[in-house]
Amino acid sequence: MTSRITSALASLEAQHNIRILYACESGSRAWGFPSPDSDYDVRFIYVHALDWYLGLDENPDTLNFPVDDELDLAGWELRKTLRLLRGSNAALFEWLQSPIVYHEAAGFRAQLAPLLPRAFNLKAGLHHYLGQLRRGVEEELTSEEVRLKRLFYALRSALAARWIRERHTLPPMEFAPLRTLLPPDLQVAVDELLARKTHAHEKTLVARPAALAAFLAAEYVAGQAAREQLPVRQGDKTDAQLAEILKQIVLS
Repeated sequence: MTSRITSALASLEAQHNIRILYACESGSRAWGFPSPDSDYDVRFIYVHALDWYLGLDENPDTLNFPVDDELDLAGWELRKTLRLLRGSNAALFEWLQSPIVYHEAAGFRAQLAPLLPRAFNLKAGLHHYLGQLRRGVEEELTSEEVRLKRLFYALRSALAARWIRERHTLPPMEFAPLRTLLPPDLQVAVDELLARKTHAHEKTLVARPAALAAFLAAEYVAGQAAREQLPVRQGDKTDAQLAEILKQIVLS
């Protein structure tokens, strides 16, 4: 599959006359709890040739493709990416922390890494993860049987929200460091569910674990209550640094 991904990225460069700067795994494989039949959620950042940036009109700044049974492939243009970083886009912050990297231009993440904690907005991050958690608590995990996949999606979102609420920093992408915030009495249950997920398919149902469901509901309430109490961080402006990165890469 890695060979297929590498080949697909090379074809995109030739077909669209772009240069891919970074490509990573963004879904459950990177989070740390894939199923055997999980697809590959590949996200990439690309740059055009200089002429693309000198026209009068705005051009499309994303590349999206039909999803098949194995590969979900999508990318953002560099200027769009840097604007989203400035705006504290939670998905982008996850991409840039991914443990599974398929391609990276030399030093790309190293350029951006110092700007991530400065650009991260606590309230925006909390809002993002609470939105994902709300979907689990109110829609997907209300039956006696629930999809194991959705249970872990909700749990990861709850722990990311808790990380922001308690530590006031950018949460890690991977589940392993996030679960250090999980109450000790729930760790065994999570271990058992993780072990089951390694052999389960994407639509596997399990009996809704009452203790975990209660934890998720409590975290959603706590996160909502914390929204207005979070400190407003007056971080350093990153515009000049991001503009310089854009110029350096486009002109290189």
